[in-house]
Amino acid sequence: MTHILHRVPRTPPSLAVQGEGSFLIDQAGTRYYDGSGGAAVSCLGHGHPEVIEAMIAQLRKLEYAHTGFFSSEPAEQLADLLARRSPAGLDHVYFLSSGSEAVETALKLARQYHVERGQPQRRHNIARLQSYHGNTLGALGIGGHLGRRALYQPLLAESHHVSPCFARHYRRNDETDDAYGRRLAAELETKILALGADTVSAFIAETVGGATAGAVCAVPGYFQRVREVCDRYGVLLILDEVMSGMGRTGFYHAFEAEGVVPDILCLAKGLGGGYQPIGAMLAQAHVVEAVVAGSGAFQHGHTYVGHPVACAAALAVQTIIERDDLVARSAQLGAYLERGLQQRFVNHSHVGDIRGRGLFMAIELMQDRVNERPFAPPLQLHARIKRHAQRLGLLCYPGGGTIDGERGDHVLLAPPYLTTETELDMALDLLVSAVDAGIQEAVTVE
Repeated sequence: MTHILHRVPRTPPSLAVQGEGSFLIDQAGTRYYDGSGGAAVSCLGHGHPEVIEAMIAQLRKLEYAHTGFFSSEPAEQLADLLARRSPAGLDHVYFLSSGSEAVETALKLARQYHVERGQPQRRHNIARLQSYHGNTLGALGIGGHLGRRALYQPLLAESHHVSPCFARHYRRNDETDDAYGRRLAAELETKILALGADTVSAFIAETVGGATAGAVCAVPGYFQRVREVCDRYGVLLILDEVMSGMGRTGFYHAFEAEGVVPDILCLAKGLGGGYQPIGAMLAQAHVVEAVVAGSGAFQHGHTYVGHPVACAAALAVQTIIERDDLVARSAQLGAYLERGLQQRFVNHSHVGDIRGRGLFMAIELMQDRVNERPFAPPLQLHARIKRHAQRLGLLCYPGGGTIDGERGDHVLLAPPYLTTETELDMALDLLVSAVDAGIQEAVTVE
């Protein structure tokens, strides 16, 4: 009997009792390779002694101080580190407790920025279909995943969406990557003009698509053209790197690979590595200066903003990532992981795509890969693969609705930066078995 309202109350999950490196251990002593870092969270794995000691040391000094009265040493030091690791100007940091909070904070700051500059009519936000920006009502409202939005649609604030940059499914056969990127940028411009060029506040996008589509990278040049469109009409560019940031893609910030810098950046997951709940919003100086010059105060706040222990944990995580050159390790191991996926799945009759960047990789499943026909949504192939993988000792992050919010299945991998090639080989072999078992089960049911 459990009094927790679990995600699926009819089938409560196993009880995790210990973490060791890249593995989690349940109450029966079974070891599971954490091949997705939970939800791309555990970048340093589990039980890292330096992070634990940093948290204990902070608890002995100061466990909590409300930011309406005080700042704290770890919060200031973590903000300094993030500012130093970011492009010039992107140096104002606001700490939250989750990615959803970071997104909502970014949208609020964008709105206040425009109001302070005498443009209160700027109220519209634009995002992309097949995006995911969090599960609170505001973040869910800006997200573009039809399946996740459906139940709560009547509660969601107005938002507007344009096409995702998902070349595999939406680039025309006669289009080059360059032409495709230009078409999408033109679509964004058309949307801005249709809403009223002086009424749009922000455009938000995941730098690398995460949970809803599975490690989808934009075509080269796409984000540069998006940046140009936003600048042309005074629209702030918000990049969501809650999943893909902090070294996950082999770059400290995923946008480094795209040749752009956002006005506002959202971070979480890999920021604290799961040791404490923490997220962050980074804002350009010109955005913050408008607020300071106007009302002088950011009209937003949460109880646990800048929590000292959370910041101490994240500071330790980020210090280790920098000291041990783990961003480069993520890139190197990511290349190894991609080769391993190619070796095992490139000729698999039901794997239509292998994609991603760094230690942020995914495979997409197809019932008929020649004719690009996905498995029927009611079969819930992704859920079957997840169950078989866990039974075999592998934790991965499958998802459904990959193509359009309803059709398609993928499996996302986001292992710790400290994993080894041997562990990755073991995980990939288990994934092959889980995929085959899930497909066999789905075909039998169908």
